[in-house]
Amino acid sequence: MEIYVFIERGGRSTPLLKRVFDIALSSIGLIISFPLWLTIPLLIWLEDRGPIFYTHPRVGKDGSIFNIFKFRTMIVDAEKGTGAVLAKDGDLRITKTGKILRATAMDELPQLINILKGDMSFVGPRPERPEFIKRFLKEIPNYKLRYKVVPGLTGIAQIYGRYDTEARKKIRYDLLYIRRYSFMLDIKLILISFWITFRGRWGE
Repeated sequence: MEIYVFIERGGRSTPLLKRVFDIALSSIGLIISFPLWLTIPLLIWLEDRGPIFYTHPRVGKDGSIFNIFKFRTMIVDAEKGTGAVLAKDGDLRITKTGKILRATAMDELPQLINILKGDMSFVGPRPERPEFIKRFLKEIPNYKLRYKVVPGLTGIAQIYGRYDTEARKKIRYDLLYIRRYSFMLDIKLILISFWITFRGRWGE
């Protein structure tokens, strides 16, 4: 899919419209996904009897710090002894259930709570871990510009990249989104994301 096919310049929409949309869609999403909130935790617990959720600090708009919520997809204490390590394709730390959750993006379902709280939006640059941010700010030009907007659950970088896509390439996608942002672009990216989730093709 050619990235510029659907990212044409369009009319800007207000932060208020984006926020109202986020609240409405996340509320509907939490209601509709209720059966998954019963099934997914059971599958995670049955595999290794470990914690159901994963929480970790992330950097949000203007450098603010918040805790992100996810269903756990890696083995317990996956980073014990190694510290923060970026996930990659074929990562041996990912559990069997975790592979399914990641392919369908169901591990991100608890982030509907982050969106409802206002920590995140449905569309925007992915919120990154503080320990990685310190390095990226030194190594990648204009990296700080991605913090002009609220981070998102999905976006151009998520759709066109992979788990192991290098940060230098992802930032180009993020800056493209910031330059071309419109409400209609958000709708298009959300619809494409639903299609990828339906096909179970995230990370490919």
